[in-house]
Amino acid sequence: MNDSALEISVVTQRKTAPFRRSLTAALAPIDRMVAASSSLLANPGAAFDVGAESYQLPRYVYLGLQGGGDTLKIGVFAGVHGDEPEGVHAVGRFLSLLDREPELARGYCLYLYPICNPTGFEDRTRHSRSGKDLNREFWRGSREPEVRLLEFELLAHRFHGIISLHTDDTSPGFYGYAHGATLTRNLIEPALKAAEEFLPRNGNETIDGFRARNGIIRQGFPGVLSAPPSIRPRPFEIILETPHAAPNYLKEAAFVAALRTILVRYREFIAYAPNL
Repeated sequence: MNDSALEISVVTQRKTAPFRRSLTAALAPIDRMVAASSSLLANPGAAFDVGAESYQLPRYVYLGLQGGGDTLKIGVFAGVHGDEPEGVHAVGRFLSLLDREPELARGYCLYLYPICNPTGFEDRTRHSRSGKDLNREFWRGSREPEVRLLEFELLAHRFHGIISLHTDDTSPGFYGYAHGATLTRNLIEPALKAAEEFLPRNGNETIDGFRARNGIIRQGFPGVLSAPPSIRPRPFEIILETPHAAPNYLKEAAFVAALRTILVRYREFIAYAPNL
């Protein structure tokens, strides 16, 4: 092959097969915090194979300052769709916030899954390398290894709350899905209001094909990442969606503001619940 043909071949490959995004580089800010923190732990071991390559589901645990009651367990999930890196980076920014303001996590144990779809993240694709949209596979007997590992986490930890971070390439603003426990509606509205400091809210009457009110949807697609169907009582379940077209730093800041608000409001609710 001559030099001209080689150059054409390389350009063609770049157009048809984008270079892989680095999992190591994406997780490096979190791993540096692990090395310097007594509160943040890495939890390796959730391994799976894709063809001849081996992967791990990145898992971290943040142990908040001791509170006055039972420890509140919250799961934060990002990168279920591999072409949505904003949520991945927002998890790192959120942990940086907790490092500066540890009181925010008092009484909590936070389980963080920043890249739930490692092969899709590498490949910059919505689907995993098997071609599956993982966020339509949960609790449907899926054989996808990422889904099975995450289902095990959801079963084992019985979270009090589940928060998923996503990006919508058709939305003009920030919005959210509210499911699970009744108190979810008392958490998502303040979270969306906090996010509005950085991004406008999607006020459309229909969002993602569902009826919406003030940027809140109460229906959802089957098979999304959620609590096990048999779990009682139901945890609160919130999906936060940021608009794709906004600058990355604003999308990440909106996620962090929403997460911060949910922690504050949920702790307040638990503190007052016995008196309700």
